[in-house]
Amino acid sequence: MPRTTLRRLNGLDDTPAKLAGSTLVLVDYQNTYTTGVMELDGWQAALDAAAGLLARARQEGAKVIHVINDGGEGTPYDIRAEIGRIHPGVAPAEGEPVVVKRAPDAFVGTDLGRHVDAAGNTDLVVAGFMTHMCVAFTAQGAFLRGNRVTVVADACATRALPVAGTELDAQQVHLGALATIADLYGVVVPSRKELA
Repeated sequence: MPRTTLRRLNGLDDTPAKLAGSTLVLVDYQNTYTTGVMELDGWQAALDAAAGLLARARQEGAKVIHVINDGGEGTPYDIRAEIGRIHPGVAPAEGEPVVVKRAPDAFVGTDLGRHVDAAGNTDLVVAGFMTHMCVAFTAQGAFLRGNRVTVVADACATRALPVAGTELDAQQVHLGALATIADLYGVVVPSRKELA
């Protein structure tokens, strides 16, 4: 029996978003993921892909929203310290909002929904760190509030994780998270080149 997804069973559209008519949500591209205890496998390649995605979004006039996680003073997510700041490779431009969150779903307890609604686009293009955590939960949150989500795979990264007495390498975790998203919450594309 051929494999299918919950999206197909529910008649949901699998067409990737058109970047020019979407809102780009960049999730947690913070310095904490580039060094030390939280350094992600493949972060540089993902950051480079995100920078290309951001440049194209700006060129095509897409709305851009940056999301950043604040874990508080003294944590790897302290946004008041260099470690918690957005990496300069994808730094916000003037007028691009920065949403501060404290939960994996960037819509929880923040004004992200207000910014998304103000942008006036149903389609969201989402990318960020970490694939299995804040990217997946933000995609789910967007889906549950009625947005149509496209996630750009090569602009996301994560890390190896232990589970059930074994360790999954970062690529397994990354693909597992993308599979969860693609099953129901959104369309997953390999790269920005797949966006019209």
